[in-house]
Amino acid sequence: MMMKVLAVMVACMVVSAPYANALTCGQVVSYLIPCLNYLQNGGKPTLGCCAGVKGLNNAAQTTPDKKTACTCLKSAYGSYGGIKPTNAVGLPGSCGVNIPYKISPSTDCTKIH
Repeated sequence: MMMKVLAVMVACMVVSAPYANALTCGQVVSYLIPCLNYLQNGGKPTLGCCAGVKGLNNAAQTTPDKKTACTCLKSAYGSYGGIKPTNAVGLPGSCGVNIPYKISPSTDCTKIH
């Protein structure tokens, strides 16, 4: 009986392991909150902002994580007032990061792979 319980526990751990490190919207926002001033006012992104952009890019390596990041960015875009579209679109490049989509409310996150 104990072996059956152990086998079920191991199976559950194997099945859930890929989801244990899934990116959350809270993490996406925490990476980019240092960029809020830049997104609203322009200028030059701070070192902390660029560190967050690079950290988010490193964290979003799988397709599900990229889609989550995109969806969360779109949601945050609408939640925080005063974000200028040109600043949002230019942010990754200003920090030396290349992403395969633009940060915009019109981005279709389902097409990200």
